[in-house]
Amino acid sequence: MPSTRSTTSGIAQEKTPMRRTTTSATVESDVSAPGTAVQSPMDSPRHSASSTSLSSLSSVDAAAEKKSNESVGKLVDTYGNTFEIPDFTIKDIHDAIPKHCFERSAIRSLSYVARDMVLLATTFYVFHNYVTPEYIPSKPARAGLWAIYTVLQGLFGTGIWVLAHECGHQAFSPSKTINNTVGWILHSSLLVPYFSWQMSHSKHHKATGHIERDMVFVPRTREEHASRIGRMVHELSELTEETPIATLIHLVGQQLIGWPLYIITNKTGHNYHERQREGRGKGKKNGLFTGVNHFNPSSPLYENKDAGKVLLSDLGVGLVIAGLVYLCQTFGTQNMLVWYFIPYLWVNHWLVAITFLQHTDPSLPHYTAEEWNFVRGAAATIDREFGFVGRHLLHGIIETHVLHHYVSTIPFYNADEATEAIKKVMGKHYRSDTAGGPAGFLKSLWTSSRMCQWVEPSAEAEGSGKGVLFFRNHNKIGTPPIKMSAHFISGFYISLSLAIRLVGVMINVSGSRGPRRGQVRLPCGNIPAVDGPDD
Repeated sequence: MPSTRSTTSGIAQEKTPMRRTTTSATVESDVSAPGTAVQSPMDSPRHSASSTSLSSLSSVDAAAEKKSNESVGKLVDTYGNTFEIPDFTIKDIHDAIPKHCFERSAIRSLSYVARDMVLLATTFYVFHNYVTPEYIPSKPARAGLWAIYTVLQGLFGTGIWVLAHECGHQAFSPSKTINNTVGWILHSSLLVPYFSWQMSHSKHHKATGHIERDMVFVPRTREEHASRIGRMVHELSELTEETPIATLIHLVGQQLIGWPLYIITNKTGHNYHERQREGRGKGKKNGLFTGVNHFNPSSPLYENKDAGKVLLSDLGVGLVIAGLVYLCQTFGTQNMLVWYFIPYLWVNHWLVAITFLQHTDPSLPHYTAEEWNFVRGAAATIDREFGFVGRHLLHGIIETHVLHHYVSTIPFYNADEATEAIKKVMGKHYRSDTAGGPAGFLKSLWTSSRMCQWVEPSAEAEGSGKGVLFFRNHNKIGTPPIKMSAHFISGFYISLSLAIRLVGVMINVSGSRGPRRGQVRLPCGNIPAVDGPDD
């Protein structure tokens, strides 16, 4: 059955019963926002767009383009479509955007904050005063209406979250003081540690699509996925499909507690904290009570100089928690559950769904350290469509995310125009999935969960092409994973061990981009070297 998703990148293979993703690309960089991106030495790309001039970025991109002319073999995404590595530069992107798109207005941005606050307050007033036994005697009817209340407040609250996100990128206004003050207040009200998140999110933008340094929804490698489900690497291509109920349970858990898990345990973020140059990440791994979180001033997500900002973020969240405790004592926990906590869960749901689908799609690549660069990483994102709600209540964060990853300081109200401008540069490398509108967006949650289980190279990749990774799954959907034999893997381990012993190679990359000492890089991930030294 032919593909039903429109595309501008490559020819859809008729054998693939999948929707296609349109392509063209937008690049976000902090290049226009000096001082807005906070990063650690560990997480700073060698050629970060936020710390490098456009001219030097152009030369870096030229080198990458020269490298891209080398044979990479045949790269195939999960839909079965041929993939080509982006060949434009960050300067091309920047030059294509009309200058007025970069203009930020504090008054205009504050008017959106006021509008969203009015929506929240008006909704509460109407429901609190009129969805009562006096006006609506039916208890089931009242319960249904209050359920609608939680959904509405969740959407309005997500709009507030997005405006705070604008503040974090300094896209809210030209004033850093206004941006950080408004952002701290808005994010704290939603129990988000503003500065702590701002710093880790900046690192995400500097390493988007980097398999070892990205900060959010970093996919598992084939080896990591096999380990997680208790299988050998070569067995993945032979496994029976995951039951739909298992996918559903995982998806519900992700949507309910995914955001709290991320800020408390760094779930879905990278786990290479030992490379932190200051040494605070030594022995640290993601998880509960490991110190790797957004509230700990000593977290390896930050540097020593960031402690004050982390504590200020904690103060904001602490004040809101104290206020919520007071309100629970005054008005009752049951009322607060409906008024605040269930809408808060809806905010979490939308935040996780949006972020997951911005960076997880069968058409998107990820890159190893050797093949990643800023332009490639920013193009490894996708725009989607959520209709009126997305463009007005959620301030276009779903529809213009590719642009946001090239120039994060462009305010959301100029993002549509800027997106159209960069499409001309990105061409086939721009990706969007607008089929079905809001229903299609929600359906993509299921599709991506079923199709995107781990990443690995394409079967026919050659040379540097083996550093371009695509999603695969054992659900027999889309491009099948590479078939590997146990005999081949066993022989590889033995040969590798002997080679290491003979040459006396001790891989030590503390503070660099390669595998950990005592590990060897395979296309499917990092594996412990036989008899390798301990860290």
